[in-house]
Amino acid sequence: EAHAATGFLFHIQRNPEEALKHGKEAIAGWIELAREMGRSIPKPGSTVGADNHYSDKWLQRVPKSLHRKLVEGAKREGVSLNTLCLTLLAEGVGFPLKKDDAA
Repeated sequence: EAHAATGFLFHIQRNPEEALKHGKEAIAGWIELAREMGRSIPKPGSTVGADNHYSDKWLQRVPKSLHRKLVEGAKREGVSLNTLCLTLLAEGVGFPLKKDDAA
């Protein structure tokens, strides 16, 4: 059974061997398409390393109760939800922000 998700096609298989076979086929298809489109193909095991590969956003799902607490905290502090989350994340990884950085 095949399903489309976020622009990729993946298969639900009955056993690990079948899943591995289809996974390898999917990788080969992706590489072929990337080459046709002139895109670079990362080496196996490589990670994003250059700053130009990072975007400034990502989607993070959180429980509704946490979302509510964050929104309430942002209102209490008089800042946007984005600014509050950015500040909390930065402080959590030891990167304190100056007031202008969070804007």
